[in-house]
Amino acid sequence: MSFIPLLFNLTEVKVGIARLQAIISFHRNILPMDKKEIINTLERIAILLELKGENPFKSRAYTNGARILKTREENVAELVQSGELAKIKGIGKALVEKITTMVETGSLAYYEKLRAEFPETMFDLLRIPGLGGKKIKVLYDTFGITSLPELEIACKRNRIAGLPGFGLKTQEKILQGIDFVNKHLGQHHIHLAKAVAEQFSKALADHPDIQRLDITGSLRRAKEVVKDVDIVAAADPKSHPEIMQFFIDLEMSKTVVAHGKTKSSVMTKDGLQVDLRLVSEQAYPFVLHHFTGSKEHNTAMRREAKKYDLKMNEYGIFRQDGSSLQCADEKEIFAAFDMAYIAPELREDRGEIEAAQKNELPELIADSDLHGILHNHSTWSDGLNSITEMAQACHDLNMQYLGIADHSQVAVYANGLNAQRLQQQAEEIAALNAGFSDFRIFHGVECDILPDGRLDLPDEVLALLDYVVISVHSKLEMSEIEATDRLLKAMQNPYATILGHPSGRILLGRKGYPLNYHEIFTAAAELGVAIEINTNPYRLDLDWRLIRQAKEAGVKMAINPDAHKTDGLADIFFGVGLARKGWLSKNEVLNSMTTQEIELYFKKKRKKR
Repeated sequence: MSFIPLLFNLTEVKVGIARLQAIISFHRNILPMDKKEIINTLERIAILLELKGENPFKSRAYTNGARILKTREENVAELVQSGELAKIKGIGKALVEKITTMVETGSLAYYEKLRAEFPETMFDLLRIPGLGGKKIKVLYDTFGITSLPELEIACKRNRIAGLPGFGLKTQEKILQGIDFVNKHLGQHHIHLAKAVAEQFSKALADHPDIQRLDITGSLRRAKEVVKDVDIVAAADPKSHPEIMQFFIDLEMSKTVVAHGKTKSSVMTKDGLQVDLRLVSEQAYPFVLHHFTGSKEHNTAMRREAKKYDLKMNEYGIFRQDGSSLQCADEKEIFAAFDMAYIAPELREDRGEIEAAQKNELPELIADSDLHGILHNHSTWSDGLNSITEMAQACHDLNMQYLGIADHSQVAVYANGLNAQRLQQQAEEIAALNAGFSDFRIFHGVECDILPDGRLDLPDEVLALLDYVVISVHSKLEMSEIEATDRLLKAMQNPYATILGHPSGRILLGRKGYPLNYHEIFTAAAELGVAIEINTNPYRLDLDWRLIRQAKEAGVKMAINPDAHKTDGLADIFFGVGLARKGWLSKNEVLNSMTTQEIELYFKKKRKKR
């Protein structure tokens, strides 16, 4: 596969510039705001201006500015330094000045002044689906509501329904939204938590006195959202005080929550707590197992220990006379109870112990088992990179093939493709494939499932494609019967290959529509429609418990990142963790097939049609 080497050199230069700017800022005792912080600040300014009753055009300028920055791949500091920021359409002079100030000083007095006029808790109201700046202003002006508890009380006293633009249905939805937010309060998406965990782990691993180190807790078990980051390290007890001081002094540690000889906790600037536990080399395997969890798995393991007249806790496995078993690692812990090794992702007390005792655990899928990525978007619809750039990035991940599945025509907001544009795209893909020797681009489409279950494109158009991803993007408010019937009808289309992001959930944001999963999985298995594990970290859709149900129903799964830019392709590996949690092996995953195998699979599926 021939790609231009200059692209890699240019990337290295950009990275070097960003690092240099960070170093300069550090020596000036300035903590520069990163892209995420700048975008967040612009969005908050827009809300605050709306709450103040300012000209809506003024508020919209900040919203548009935040949206534009989200679509740019460059670091904001690069845009400021190069002067490109001032050339971007939609970002005016005033906005350029404020963004530049944030980059150069790490703060913005204009924002701080606005924020001081309102309680910080008002931003919690934005977490409720359907509540924007305008409705929050009505709540604030009418009842002085500035927090979720105040809003909940007002709803339960039936005060909200009579407000302009609300009503009984909206009031009920707000209560449901508050309940959802409260259940997930203090939780963080896996990709953000993992990035923080790896940052701390890397820093700690460089400490000369640390002998062994692992990330534990729900992150190690590949849970979709986590409350905190747990790290366990082994070191000589004499060095524990010095290591703990090193930990709390790390640049990433914004606030020290607790400081002890064996456990310390810090809080990052994003409100994520990181706990470090230090133990001896001898205790390390037991502590690692215990703090990996889950609580249910640990309780079940202790029950097994009793059957052997042993006692098990976080510090070891003990005989009746008080002596302890010596285990070099977790494999030896499980072997002590005549079990096969249980991977961390499976430790939820959902049959893994019984399967380990019978040596019936599946050989779980691994990152290296994936050979292609099928659900991706390009600049033909709402993606940020060309097909060539997406192919290059996919090839760099050691994949054999890329699937381009841009949106269909009804998705006007995403520049969806009609039959004519799909034909033009097919010609571009054919030309690119002609130049590849060790890579293949498959041509697909993400076809909208219309409210009545029909697909957005006619069968004669779908017949020309290699595969078809079918997804719901509109009219998400459905009963279980409506949602199930809609998907069942769509899957009956002979050209449906993969059911995309099946539940429609957004982690920490939207529960998703209700479905009769027994009916969905049964139909998918019978019709030969694969079900997607959408690995966008804000979705991670399907739930891992449902993945196992789908597996037991005989459904083929497809692990896809739904990538809209090159950086998003690597999100596919979050899905591997979820697939492992759902007990999947590589032969149950569509894109673990080689190029030749999946090409044959697509052809056979078309012949059946």
